[in-house]
Amino acid sequence: MKKTWALQDAKNRLSELVAEAERSGPQVITRRGQETAVVLSFDEWKRLSRRRGRLIEVLRRAPRFEGGLDTRRSKDPGREVEL
Repeated sequence: MKKTWALQDAKNRLSELVAEAERSGPQVITRRGQETAVVLSFDEWKRLSRRRGRLIEVLRRAPRFEGGLDTRRSKDPGREVEL
């Protein structure tokens, strides 16, 4: 369960904030009412930041679309725009 902490409370209760992030998930820190930062467990950070592969590898593993994908580039110069 996400909980919101005012910055001053987060400073004063850092150990509790970290324990809550480990136990319940990401914790939002606000400054002057604005969401400013998030504290999350190290395991959650590792999960979110692990490399998912190069784009070409991801595209090669993606499901194929019937009819394929047209990768030809149009020679049309587009429309004129007046600035």
